[in-house]
Amino acid sequence: MAVEYKDIVQRLINVEKLAELPFEGEKCKQWSSYDRRSKYDSETDSYIGWGANADGDGIIRQEGEEQVIAEIDGPGVIWRVWSADPKEGHIKIYIDDAEEPVLDMPFKDYFDNSKPFFNFPELVYIKARGCNNYLPITFQKSCKITLSEEWGAYYHVTYGEFPEESKVPSFKGKFNEEDRKALQEVNDNLKEKRENPFIFDEDEEVEEIEIKVGPGETVDICSIDISYIDECRAITSLQVKMDLPTGLIAERKLLRELAISIYWDNEEEASVWSPLGDFFGTAPGVNRYYSLMMGMSEEGFYSRWFMPFSDNALLQLSNDSKEEQSVRFIITHKPLYEKIEKFGRFHAKWHRDVLLIEDEDRWPDWPFLKTEGRGRFCGIHLHIWNPVWVEHWQGAKPGDYWWGEGDEKFFVDGEKFPSTFGTGTEDYFGYAWACPDHFDSAFHCQTLNENNSNGNISLLRLQVADNVPYQKSFEGVFEKYYPNEWEGNATKYAVTVYFYQAAAGNDPYQAVPVGERVGYFK
Repeated sequence: MAVEYKDIVQRLINVEKLAELPFEGEKCKQWSSYDRRSKYDSETDSYIGWGANADGDGIIRQEGEEQVIAEIDGPGVIWRVWSADPKEGHIKIYIDDAEEPVLDMPFKDYFDNSKPFFNFPELVYIKARGCNNYLPITFQKSCKITLSEEWGAYYHVTYGEFPEESKVPSFKGKFNEEDRKALQEVNDNLKEKRENPFIFDEDEEVEEIEIKVGPGETVDICSIDISYIDECRAITSLQVKMDLPTGLIAERKLLRELAISIYWDNEEEASVWSPLGDFFGTAPGVNRYYSLMMGMSEEGFYSRWFMPFSDNALLQLSNDSKEEQSVRFIITHKPLYEKIEKFGRFHAKWHRDVLLIEDEDRWPDWPFLKTEGRGRFCGIHLHIWNPVWVEHWQGAKPGDYWWGEGDEKFFVDGEKFPSTFGTGTEDYFGYAWACPDHFDSAFHCQTLNENNSNGNISLLRLQVADNVPYQKSFEGVFEKYYPNEWEGNATKYAVTVYFYQAAAGNDPYQAVPVGERVGYFK
């Protein structure tokens, strides 16, 4: 199965490809500088040093003057490289067991989009002190990455593994004209979507619906029944426009009191359930931002998730406020280009403190998604209520950690040790050093940060090309170093998790009562 470089680049923006169920052997993993004191002991089935937090300089091994930070069997691709503090020490990339690197440059230059090699500003950039490079680096046999002395601190290398029969072009140290054309097309596409997120394709059918929903009511937004059309379809975008109440408190409360549900193919339990505002990737209230899949603008809220279905799609809105609400929806849908069996069903679930881990040696893991079946994890919106400034350096008194120290960990298909192990929550969301600056991009955003992290914080990470495929199960956690209430302070998490799953998969998350959605934050 040959895969051209331009097709790999297109996966950065191909939302239809994202909805396809994964092949056997398709994987996404991450090397990082996480603290190597964190280990799993198979003999005792226990976790050792699981909350260790010196995450700035972990490596695989030392080779002469070079530190090996990634070692990957092909065929595969580097999807993303991130660092909090890249410096003059060199990054070297060795492809297909070659003795000489195909790329050798100062690590800091790897994130500099003023360099001609990396002049794709939608894919290579620095946001809120976090350095990101999303240019795919492909290899057939193997890839090894090293860093030399004085390289800096903190790194992630997120990579994909293709099924072993795949044939991919190996990176030669530069992009040829065709490669650059493919990268430029993606860069331009992302720029266009940033400037105009409300774009319809010619083959999309558009439905505009205005509904009124009374206090305590649930009403149908629409039901798309394809039995009379005799073709499977997919919702391609969802927009919301509404008049919001005056005042920040009232606005924030209402967008948690309204909830959206979506049912696919006559299922009994909704695959999508979320407070209306959170579904669009930010909370509390309206925080204007752009991303590839979701956003909020002066024109309204938008979602571009590709949502396939075989028989029907039922969208509902629930109102737990004390007044009637009027909401306008614009929904687009179109025929599927492949058989429905090729696709998963879209899921988006909001929750707080559900399915918590009881094993004490797994502290401080806080689960944001635990699901069974075949599918893809595609991203998360995290709302944090953290109303006290918390010192975050090592050696502080117990519990006195800033929330951003918590690493992400992804356990795929029953892994005992996670194949993704990060270096900090803000690192996962693409920035660094507790920077409170508002930023947005195609794949990660900080849409709200009150009082230098002393209040509400809203973060979004989308994993599109770097989605995490699973065949049997997925468990994703953040390290959460202290409880919801501690020493008169509070640190409370709410998440909306986005994933695709086969129709027969197990999604355990249920609707959350309004009393748990409002009142705990300001």
